[in-house]
Amino acid sequence: MPHYFISSATGLALLVPISVVALDMIRRLVRSSRERKGSPLPPGPTPIPLLGNALSVDIEEPWKTYTAWKTAYGEVLYARLLDQEFVVLNSQSDAVELLERRSQIYSDRPFIATIETPNVLTGYATDMGSDFFLDSGATMTTGVYAGEYSIRRFVPIPPSPSAPCRARKMIMNMIDDPDRYAFHYSTFSAAVALSAVYGYEPKLRNDPMVHILDRFISAVLPATTPENAVLLKMFPFLWCIPDWLPGSSLKREAKTACEWAVKTVETPYQYAQERMDANRDPSFSMVSDHIARMQKFDEPYRSDYTSALKDASATAIIGSTGTTSSTILIFTLAVVQNPHVWKRAQAEIDAVLGMDRLPTFEDRPFLPYVEAVMRETQRWQPVLPLCVPHATTSSDIYKGFYIPKGMSCQVSSTTLICRAISRDEDRYPNAEQFIPERFLTAEGILTDDNPAESRDGTVVYPSSGRYTADASVWSAIATMLATLEFTPAKDAEGKDIIPEPKYATGVARHPETFPCYISPRPHINKASLERVLASDG
Repeated sequence: MPHYFISSATGLALLVPISVVALDMIRRLVRSSRERKGSPLPPGPTPIPLLGNALSVDIEEPWKTYTAWKTAYGEVLYARLLDQEFVVLNSQSDAVELLERRSQIYSDRPFIATIETPNVLTGYATDMGSDFFLDSGATMTTGVYAGEYSIRRFVPIPPSPSAPCRARKMIMNMIDDPDRYAFHYSTFSAAVALSAVYGYEPKLRNDPMVHILDRFISAVLPATTPENAVLLKMFPFLWCIPDWLPGSSLKREAKTACEWAVKTVETPYQYAQERMDANRDPSFSMVSDHIARMQKFDEPYRSDYTSALKDASATAIIGSTGTTSSTILIFTLAVVQNPHVWKRAQAEIDAVLGMDRLPTFEDRPFLPYVEAVMRETQRWQPVLPLCVPHATTSSDIYKGFYIPKGMSCQVSSTTLICRAISRDEDRYPNAEQFIPERFLTAEGILTDDNPAESRDGTVVYPSSGRYTADASVWSAIATMLATLEFTPAKDAEGKDIIPEPKYATGVARHPETFPCYISPRPHINKASLERVLASDG
């Protein structure tokens, strides 16, 4: 009878995965036994050993999977990606209850390997993006978080007229070079935020600071999705493999994101510091005001203050710039696909303003259809279909379900409703269609339903970029509707090319550039815009 032998090396190679699977099964059985004695976990898809539900999730667009699971398992559901357990909240009421009313439990952040590990590798420690990545206590403890107070002070509510002025400059760029519309949107978005936070005025075109922000956003958002980051958390050896080996793409993306994060934090701050040193004027920006204040502090508090100020300031820029330019891209796609929308909006603008001036913030209450277009843009394709996840600081019981300490919670973002909620057919019939009228009564009055004010408690304190983003988006949309026409591009036979763009995905989501024809209205030209800009001072 033949004897079969397994070499010690082969046996060890087999023993490791078998042991991992066995330990995983034992851990799950122990938890299941504990839950039977008390409250169960929320319902959800059945995980397989080790991998959990990783094979069932659309990594590129995970919200699609979570929305489908809502139908099968309910509005509060449990799933696991490798070793990362999480609860998905698919209703606004559940999000408000847990992340806002129970924020003392749900305001922590899970470990996101692609954000935190590169800092160790590169030797650069940053709390960049405290709104997005950090636990609830970070930055706030230093007392310099760039939150509602700072934004209200330097971009007053009602906002200053700078956003409409920059929107008009954006229109001039689009008249000159309409094919680069996406870049003009980025320049506009960055200009409003950089001016308020750092006192920096970008060039109309090819500005180096705008380039840094663009590269950061394009690099960091794909690298920070929890569905990708969980791989590096569970298999940290991936950080050690050479860049040329298969499987190293996540490592390369994370390192690139960290490099651009450093530039995003440091470069505009250095500009504000140098300008402050040159003229000693603390009034020109939020950052310079804080720099002046921290001079009275002693070390090491001054060092902590400086670090927190850098991170909070960069957060304000990213929170405003990324969402603003993405929202304007979505608006452009919507009106190209639905020309009746921009035509009705122009009729409203012409009736209220005439054709001799452009919209300002004072006109906003009198342009309800324009406001409805903005709301529908935010609902139709949410820029942030999922928030960066929260984590529990202690165990909790909700609706009879057990939610353990350290559990990750995935839901919508603070400022925009999540994909599942935006596709709720009871709330938004024909949800896939772009219908601004859904936010108007039969008399043409705005309803109380405003997606931008949907709260899920993503952070206890206000989002630092929320107010600048709202002002910037409205200024851009209103000015574009007043000055431009949006039509499909033509193919070689003269037929319309109906855009069906691909979406750049990550924590945030926006359409990639698509063919379209954007042209000035008949009465709009550069000379008329220059006259308006001159009258603005």
